[in-house]
Amino acid sequence: MKLKDKNAIVTGGARGIGEAIVRAYAAEGAHVAIADIEIGKARALAAELGGKAVAVELDVRDARSIEAAVAEVIAKLGGVDILVNNAGIFNMGPLSEINEADFDRQFGINVRGLLFMTKAVAAQMERQGGGGKIVNLSSQAGRRGEAFVAVYCASKAAVISLTQSLGLELIKKGIYVNALAPGVVDTPMWDHVDSLFAKYEHRPLGEKKKLVGEAVPLGRMGHPDDYRGPAVFLACSDSDYVVAQTLNVDGGNWMS
Repeated sequence: MKLKDKNAIVTGGARGIGEAIVRAYAAEGAHVAIADIEIGKARALAAELGGKAVAVELDVRDARSIEAAVAEVIAKLGGVDILVNNAGIFNMGPLSEINEADFDRQFGINVRGLLFMTKAVAAQMERQGGGGKIVNLSSQAGRRGEAFVAVYCASKAAVISLTQSLGLELIKKGIYVNALAPGVVDTPMWDHVDSLFAKYEHRPLGEKKKLVGEAVPLGRMGHPDDYRGPAVFLACSDSDYVVAQTLNVDGGNWMS
């Protein structure tokens, strides 16, 4: 087992890619804190996994919630060796419809929440003295802009930049910071994405999702389980010479 007896926090871990990572880490021997604002779903998943997981309520937009969640994880698990910053949201629209509230919400979760969750957990890792692994979730949207998706693309580009800067800073303390950049992934969120593209690109429902899947060089959209292996790799000793990198896991959509 590659993560035997490690303690991990996965934000937004109750469904989608986060859930797949939680299951992968538990299968590899880790004790996993499922940190999610949807605490009912987190508790249901923790109950299914038995003693391998605990549910922790977390709103990454709230500094007090971050502080309380990290303290709860330390009390329940004894420490933190791995953090996966997976919590994220998507919205889109033309420039004429962008407003401050939506900008603040996307950046508040996708960027600010990631940064301050990292700050809190890195401080704990430093106190423990054994280093750690931090895995951020960016997106192929952070690699390139896309019409009508300015705020989300900018937020995910910021994740790549933070991964680079924090990776270079924290490696001096034995804390590795890297990221995954998913492509188009068939999760419940993509049904929401498809509906927005239908609205702004004047398409029938389902058409955008079908087209983007067909455009992937591998020939299909990703599935949450496609991220199990890469997330384990970046959390275990196999990646001990990987620092401040963002790994594309997108079926060949983007090369960098």
